[in-house]
Amino acid sequence: MKTKFSLISKITAFVMLAAMFSPIFSIGANAQAMAKTNAKPLTEDQKILHVLNRLGFGARDGDVERVKQIGINKYIEQQLNPSSLNDSVSEAKIQNLDVLKMSSEELFNKYPNQAAILLAVADKNNLQRRDLQGLRQNNNAANREMQTGQMNGETVERKQNELSAADRQRYQREIAELYTKYKLGRPQQITQQLNASRILRAAYSEKQLQEVMVDFWTNHFNVYSNKAATRWFLPAYDRDAIRPNVLGNFKDLLTATAQSPAMLFYLDNFESVAPNAQMSAGQRNPNRRNQANQANQMNAPRREQLKKQYGLTDAELDARIKQNQQNQPKRMQRGINENYAREIMELHTLGVDGGYTQTDIKEVARAFTGWTIVDARGYRRAFASLANGTEDKRFTRLARLAGLPEDAESGTFFFNERVHDRGEKTVLGQKINAGGIKDGEQVIDILVNHPSTAKFIARKLAVKFVSDNPSEALVGRVAKAFQTSKGDIKTTLRAIFTDREFFAPENYRAKIKTPFEVVVSAIRTVGAETNGRQIQAMLQKMGEPLYGFQAPTGYPDTAEDWVNTGALLERLNFAVALVSNRIPGTRVNLKQFEGKDKTQILNQAIATVLDGEISSNTRATLLKQIEQPLVQPKIETNEDAANGDEMMAMMPNQGGGRNRQPQARLLPPSGNAEVFKVVGLILGTPEFQRQ
Repeated sequence: MKTKFSLISKITAFVMLAAMFSPIFSIGANAQAMAKTNAKPLTEDQKILHVLNRLGFGARDGDVERVKQIGINKYIEQQLNPSSLNDSVSEAKIQNLDVLKMSSEELFNKYPNQAAILLAVADKNNLQRRDLQGLRQNNNAANREMQTGQMNGETVERKQNELSAADRQRYQREIAELYTKYKLGRPQQITQQLNASRILRAAYSEKQLQEVMVDFWTNHFNVYSNKAATRWFLPAYDRDAIRPNVLGNFKDLLTATAQSPAMLFYLDNFESVAPNAQMSAGQRNPNRRNQANQANQMNAPRREQLKKQYGLTDAELDARIKQNQQNQPKRMQRGINENYAREIMELHTLGVDGGYTQTDIKEVARAFTGWTIVDARGYRRAFASLANGTEDKRFTRLARLAGLPEDAESGTFFFNERVHDRGEKTVLGQKINAGGIKDGEQVIDILVNHPSTAKFIARKLAVKFVSDNPSEALVGRVAKAFQTSKGDIKTTLRAIFTDREFFAPENYRAKIKTPFEVVVSAIRTVGAETNGRQIQAMLQKMGEPLYGFQAPTGYPDTAEDWVNTGALLERLNFAVALVSNRIPGTRVNLKQFEGKDKTQILNQAIATVLDGEISSNTRATLLKQIEQPLVQPKIETNEDAANGDEMMAMMPNQGGGRNRQPQARLLPPSGNAEVFKVVGLILGTPEFQRQ
């Protein structure tokens, strides 16, 4: 997806950004210190706006009056205890998003992994194995050409390209027919629907603090959607691990994420086993075939064809096959994987300076061996669902040999005693020898109750809700609340919201919104109606596609990570596209902003969007810009993945296709051009970009 501006438009936009956003670039410790010296105490209305911006995603029309009527303290308590709030509007918005209600097994069946779909559908349709093999051979032919003829220069490369083009067309046609016949969905639809639900709930839910904490903990316990089978686990991760615990107890939340197949798969713990576990060869992963055997299963006619084509003897052909196998990347040997052990201490609990050592990482990894997933890639149950209820016996037999339950749902957590390290462990100086799954549970107890965890969580929450540079005194007070309440999240948050620093004037509108916060707050501010789908393309363009951060750290939450001219330009592009009704599936009625002239429109928009709070510098820039032609973003996009290249989806290790976000072309602008120009520019101001 590329954004194109004429040179003049680029210069105009850059000058405007430089003029308006210079205050944003100066935000930091020095700027806050100056603000602390000069600032007056917040007015009652400012306190309400501060609460609506920090505990939620900004004020809608009438929200300030509603909070004023019940009082700030009561509003905060309602948000801390949201079960009594009527959330029918947001629930109605998401009721047609089917993936939210489906188990991981149901998702594997409805949106199958493309690596398994041909075999599953063929079995249900009673296709002969030779028919299935015929489909596969076209794809394998190109791979074999590379294996046996890669040293024959341009002739082989040209032949390889010809075969790939022919195979590509055949696969696209065959796969399209299978998907249509069995009404199957594409894997990328899972994340598209889940992302839409996140946007819709944040924009329309009355339980604003709950949605803010969903966003916070989802980043704290980050999972990347495009790692192989991870996306199939994300709806359950959001529904069963994150949401029920965002305002509960930290230990419950940590345990839920530790046992979530999404986290187990993302950080590879589902494959972590004791090195001395009694498992025979081939049982480590029943979903993978032995590549060496596959390469040697070349039938005689095919061997003769390759020998004739490249002038090879039998010995030379075998030598090339063997050489190619030796050149393939070596698979990780079966044993302990330390990824999750490292991140649960560094990112989830203690923090990087929390006092643990490499030895502690190894011991924690030993404690979590056997925490795994039933049918981690969804192959086994997909056969049962799509093949007239007849499960493929190979997967059943291998699962039984590996110690996995035969009757459990695919994609669910399972503790496999057979591969657990049964020896004694020592973590942070404490002996662990409870046995079985209790070893990992004891590790969680140790980490949750460690003083470093209280301080680490307190600092992250203080950064989220108070400022990018919270005082050590504030962090200490919040950490004490966390520790004395034994990790109660509500108690910890209440300590923040009642602390004198929370309402300190230097912290008012001092934090820069993340792209997700910009999108949701803009929807709320102008009263937009959206289905939450195509707007994801704009969110991706601004740099924060949901579940799209590859590193386990999650998206950052400080100004220095989000403030640069290019990023701010994309925010302005989004604002203009939103108010001019250019985003498919999203509509805005700006009638409330209309006036007799541009100045009146500007004043009305400033009063509504910014509550009348705007710097003289920004106002002067806006007065100049409303007389200039509006720069409309022109965006070229790829087609939706559902219409894309299916051949890529069938390639190995693609996890069911590339993680393409919905990327619809922008619509022509509609509405009152004078009004949407003014409102769009105001949504792009530094005042609106801050909270």
